[in-house]
This record gives sequence, structure tokens and C-alpha cells, in this order.
Amino acid sequence: MQRRLLSMRWRDALFAHWRVDPATVEARLPDPLSVATHEGDAYLGVVPFEMTDIRPRGAPFGLSFPELNLRTYVTDGDTKGVYFFNLDAADTISVGVARALFRLPYYRAAMDVTRDGDRVTVTSRRTHRGAPEADFDATYGPAGETRTPEPGGLEAFLVENYRFYTEGRGRVYYGDIAHEPWPLADADAEIRTNTLFEANGFEPPAGEPICHYSPGMEVTADRIRRLDTNATGTPEADGPGVEIPVEAAED
Repeated sequence: MQRRLLSMRWRDALFAHWRVDPATVEARLPDPLSVATHEGDAYLGVVPFEMTDIRPRGAPFGLSFPELNLRTYVTDGDTKGVYFFNLDAADTISVGVARALFRLPYYRAAMDVTRDGDRVTVTSRRTHRGAPEADFDATYGPAGETRTPEPGGLEAFLVENYRFYTEGRGRVYYGDIAHEPWPLADADAEIRTNTLFEANGFEPPAGEPICHYSPGMEVTADRIRRLDTNATGTPEADGPGVEIPVEAAED
């Protein structure tokens, strides 16, 4: 990562992942991205957490709000990362900035996070005008001691991703993040409501999710860059001189 644009802390994350056929995901990805698999399986993940003390470089104070995303895992040929189908957040200004400047599929939502000991309850109801309805309600917490995911294993595949991708104006963009390896525990999770799959045009996956919990970590993020292809069709990341065109945020 070339420089830090934002710093923040991610707190009390639930990673709930469902195995899916790679073709289910591949059909929804823009070129030049391809679905990433682990032992032949693709994954769709629902991840609620709280973002705290989000600060642009040099800012004297930061913002805090909960977030909820539906994601999958992709590769551009050289680098694996996260592809977001949605990011719902309970902060109107941040949603507008993220949509306009960072091309991320953020949506405004009424969200609430409550804690009772080591149990966390997250509720979310999307309020973004013109967007499909999306609701979520779950209580979760650790079910054992935290550990560091083993390199090459499924846990590392699901959580150790240091690049994200997004699409806008027919182009693919990427952003890099930096943090220590996730402190991860098995999760005891009760997901009462989850309509994120339907809101994003997926059939709800069969079976129970694989659930992990993390207490969180400090994270830094670079700015968004455009992912180009060279003359051979191989994905190629633009250098630091490339800027993202700004468009107005949606209502």
C-alpha cells in the first residue's frame, strides 16, 4: 500500500459464509475479475460489524457507524480480494461520499448495535431511496478462544484479504487496505432475518453458514485506483497518478 488515506478500527465482526457454486458468482462479476475458490467452492459472505474512529489523514476526529455487507472473493489474475455486492451503513454523509468518490455500492440503512457481555446484536433496515429492501437481524459472539488463521486454510481464504474491488462507469476499481492478521474465533450466531441475498438477486444458499467472530482490529486504507488491462488482456493496476472521476451521490 503506497500511502494511508484513511485509518479506522473495525469492531465486533461476524463473518457468516455460505458455500456456493462458482458459476453462481462468476456470472455476476465484471471483466477482468474471476471468482476465487477454495477446494472448488466459491463463497458468499454476510459481514456485520462496527466501524469506529474513521479518520482521513490529518483529521482531528473520526466518525463511527455500523456496516453490513454481502461479499464474495475474486482474483484479477495476480491478486485475490473482496468484491462487494452491497455495503449498508448507518451514516448518511459517509454513504454519499463513498458512492461519489470511491465507487463503493453503499446504501443508507437504519442500523442498531447492542452488546450484552460478549454477545452482539445487529439489526439493519435499508432506507436508501430507490434501492431494493434489505433487512438483517442477528445476535452473535465468540464460541471459544481467538486464533490466527493458518495460511492456506479456509479461514485465511475467507478473512485475510487486503484488496477490494468495485465497478463504476463500466470500469473496475480497486483499493488496498492494511492490518494485522485477524484475531478469529468460532462464532455462536443466531441469524433471525437476512434478506441480503434476495436484495442482490441471489437465491438464498442452502445449508448453514460457516460463522466466525473477531473482536476487531486497526485498519488503514489507501485511495481507489483504476484496474486496467494491458495489450495482452492481462489486468494491470494503474500507478499513483490515476484519479477517480467524481459523480454525484444518489439520493
